[in-house]
Amino acid sequence: MAADFYAVLGVSKGASVEEIRKAYKKLSRDNHPDRKPDDAAASEKFKQVQEAWDVLGDEKKRQQYDQYGTTFGPNGPQFRGSQQPGGGGGPVDLGDLFGNGQVDLGDLFGNMFGGGGGGGGQSPFGRQGGRKQRAAKGEDISAEIEIPFAVAAEGGSHEVQLSRSGQVDRLNVKIPAGVGSGSVIRLGGQGQAGRGGGPAGDLLVTIKVAPHPYFRREGSDLFVDVPISVSEAALGAKVEVPTLSEGRMMVTIPAGTSSGAKLRLRGKGVLDHKTKERGELYVTIKLMLPPKLDAQTRALFEQIAAAAPYDPRTDLW
Repeated sequence: MAADFYAVLGVSKGASVEEIRKAYKKLSRDNHPDRKPDDAAASEKFKQVQEAWDVLGDEKKRQQYDQYGTTFGPNGPQFRGSQQPGGGGGPVDLGDLFGNGQVDLGDLFGNMFGGGGGGGGQSPFGRQGGRKQRAAKGEDISAEIEIPFAVAAEGGSHEVQLSRSGQVDRLNVKIPAGVGSGSVIRLGGQGQAGRGGGPAGDLLVTIKVAPHPYFRREGSDLFVDVPISVSEAALGAKVEVPTLSEGRMMVTIPAGTSSGAKLRLRGKGVLDHKTKERGELYVTIKLMLPPKLDAQTRALFEQIAAAAPYDPRTDLW
């Protein structure tokens, strides 16, 4: 007689879904062919565990199982909890009821298990009295990773850690250039293993982009604040400005530039993976004064104020 599915997983009939799930994961991990490649007993146990989980892990299948039974005797299928012809509460051997010939449960129960009439359906127990498992795709796995700002903008790879079939795995995920927070990368066939020979599920990786110390991003455009001195703003200057992919470059600050002015550097932004073109880099000028003025510097500023009086708030409000 084949082992009871509850016994296979080592849980009671009244076990919760979570208890069944934990037992399934532990037994799958302990008897996985990758862990015990040459152990025939472990391989058989692994198959039994998968069959047990396929039924007990599905609410409807478990209800059918609890109601109609699953064990098999030498003369065909038996139903647990039914009364034997001679009395008692053990399983009824259908071979005793109908003789030792082949019994087709599809003919006995019709559509009870989803089979069609007129020979179109099949018994869930198969033609030889063994349970036939339908192929089903494995479940998808969802994961989230935080990647550096530069990797999101320029592309690269990043490691993701996930749990599959009771084991912890690490994969390198290829990051396309230009992804942003909330983007989802799908890796086909990297999810949970399929059942009954079905394909594995997919891995869905949600991207979170870490902030940069001084760059900000809007779409494919980048923004950076560049501080300049009063004399550089008044007289004009050449200053170094950082870029994300090309290091520092010299930028000309026109004479008379005010704080808050923006300079645009074409093609120095983030690569757009759709258009294959880079956005812009916008440099925002921030006028910075010395934290302290000595007497000589203060006197010079007073001379400038007297020589070139200017009220930037005239007609502003």
